[in-house]
Amino acid sequence: MGLPDGFQPEGIATGPGPVAFFGSRATGAIYRADLRTGKGKVISAGPGTPSLGMKTRGHRLFVAGGTGGDARVVDTRSGRVLTSYALTRKPSFVNDVVLTRSGAWFTDSTNPVLYRVPIDGRGRAKTLALSGDIEFGDGINANGIVALPGGRSLLVVQSNTGKLFKVDAGSGVAEEVDLRGESLANGDGLLLEGRTLYTVQNRLNVVAVVRLNGHATEGRVVERLTDPRFDVPTTVARFGPTLYLPNARFNTPPTPSTHYDAIGIHR
Repeated sequence: MGLPDGFQPEGIATGPGPVAFFGSRATGAIYRADLRTGKGKVISAGPGTPSLGMKTRGHRLFVAGGTGGDARVVDTRSGRVLTSYALTRKPSFVNDVVLTRSGAWFTDSTNPVLYRVPIDGRGRAKTLALSGDIEFGDGINANGIVALPGGRSLLVVQSNTGKLFKVDAGSGVAEEVDLRGESLANGDGLLLEGRTLYTVQNRLNVVAVVRLNGHATEGRVVERLTDPRFDVPTTVARFGPTLYLPNARFNTPPTPSTHYDAIGIHR
């Protein structure tokens, strides 16, 4: 599936229905594509700062704002920004988002915190400090995020260390998940289905398939998926039997005419 030239995609979200949304890390533009025809259009020009991880609920698209330090909620039909949250004034990289019944949780790859935005758009954003086993260092830290059933615990992958953490959504305490010696280095977007966690390892051009135990305290990498069309995929979303991944092409110097696309792999 082709995306606009020069778009520089990073995040993807699917639904409702056979549609996908892509965010530009260059301008924050949002592109909506029909998964049946591959055709699409830009529905939001963006604020000039990134649109990274994103998730849909109904006709609302929750967007992580990267270096903008913000989160936005965009109408998937009109592209209008419904709500915007300034999450921090510090230098930051608000990277990914997951939705629970009560809130949208955002990671920050620079600062050891999570941000929570009310799911109904009422009230203020809150900051939850991370503690426990996770330690932030140089590079990209907390990146992809998913919620375990009930929303009381979250899974967060740390790109620079290759570690996976189970985070208590009330206290912020992070417990390292035992991966039996495996690494999720360059871990980016996550997708959780039952006890199976799909982890995009962007610069490695693979998707690690991790089987979790019942408490998500241990995980076993059972497979790594790859495809010759991968060109630094960053995030993953599913529609039907297909996993869709945008190619960020981090190793290709971006120009206004650089080609970008998203690919689908069957599971």
